[in-house]
Amino acid sequence: MNTRSRRSILAGLPASIGLAGLALSACGGSEGSSAAPAAGGAPAAGAAPKGAPVKIGASVSTTGSNGKTGQYQVEAYQLWAEQINTRGGLLGRPVEMVILDDQSDPTVGTKLYEKLINEDKVDLVLGPYSSGVTQAVSTVTEKYKYPLLSAGASASDIWKRNYKYVFGVYSVAESYFYGVIDLAKKSGYQTIAIVNEDTVFPKATAAGTAEYARKQGMRIVFQEQYPTKVTDLSSLITKVKAAKPEVLVGGSYQPDSVLLTRQAKELDLNVKMLGFSVGAAMPEFGEGLGKDADFVFGPSMWEPSLKTKGNTEFFDTYKKKWNREPDYHSATGFAGGQILEAAVGKAKSLDREKIREALATLEIETVLPGKYKVDDTGTQTAHIPVVIQWQGKDKPVIGPDSMANGKPKLPMPEWKARA
Repeated sequence: MNTRSRRSILAGLPASIGLAGLALSACGGSEGSSAAPAAGGAPAAGAAPKGAPVKIGASVSTTGSNGKTGQYQVEAYQLWAEQINTRGGLLGRPVEMVILDDQSDPTVGTKLYEKLINEDKVDLVLGPYSSGVTQAVSTVTEKYKYPLLSAGASASDIWKRNYKYVFGVYSVAESYFYGVIDLAKKSGYQTIAIVNEDTVFPKATAAGTAEYARKQGMRIVFQEQYPTKVTDLSSLITKVKAAKPEVLVGGSYQPDSVLLTRQAKELDLNVKMLGFSVGAAMPEFGEGLGKDADFVFGPSMWEPSLKTKGNTEFFDTYKKKWNREPDYHSATGFAGGQILEAAVGKAKSLDREKIREALATLEIETVLPGKYKVDDTGTQTAHIPVVIQWQGKDKPVIGPDSMANGKPKLPMPEWKARA
């Protein structure tokens, strides 16, 4: 992992690519910078940062099963670093991001955070993508007392271990489908099937969904999990079809949410309401499925239409830099940078104990809906998730009502009745 080649990518500073991933130096502005930690992108140039760089490390999945999703988070980290350097850096020093690829593997992620801390000597860290990798690497950051903002993870088990150095950026996985269940209940649906991938985040999502559905008086007619990296779910779909649920939700990532939808159509599984975590909120879901994505619901941690602080500027600068629109994983990654910036500002130091104390007590707005605020376990308590539904090429926010820019379309028509 120590073999590296050099190339320049941002403002003339070097970046290095290793076997594990890439180290990215962001110094000087490009497409825009935000005016304050909680703003999203409007340029507000400050004095040029000076001195030794503040090295901030992370491993994020850019290959493997979660590579497409993790890339959004990487791009957000890079954008935030560019913008903070345009504003004068952290404590007047330039920020250098050292980002490695954990290949969607918790074991690789753990080794990489050991490397970041002990070999690369990073000053601070930001979190990886996925709850499985985050849960694993947090044992490393806890051991070395490095505050870790979980900008790509939400399974509540991460915060049930009495750790003092891990902090949530957005809502816990168990609550993802609350808005979908509320809508199903309001629509008069009484039966639900729940399926999920057998990994940390989807299991937490499914467990929380089942508990909440029961509390709302719904009857669970089928619940089962499937292995990671699955390529055929036809037997599972057949069992769901036999159970005849009105609602089907999947605790899933992007690849399996697409697979479930495709095979539901192939096997003519018809439900009145269909929803998936993670995948359904990603642009690739609609791009990959076309018209078959129509009517599918999903929880989202952020959307471009939201009137959050700096959101328009964030959207515009991200799209300009990367030539594609951000998804909610971009926004949670960017918010992680905003929160870290605010914590360093509050601590007035790179002392990690002072930063930990700041993260434990901060209450600030970011580009995400709601606020950053955590309880004494580090669990995020003030973020507000939204519900989206694919309607043609758009995925409007349909809940909560205070943030909605569209109305739900129900029931989902049968596959054979669709044009």
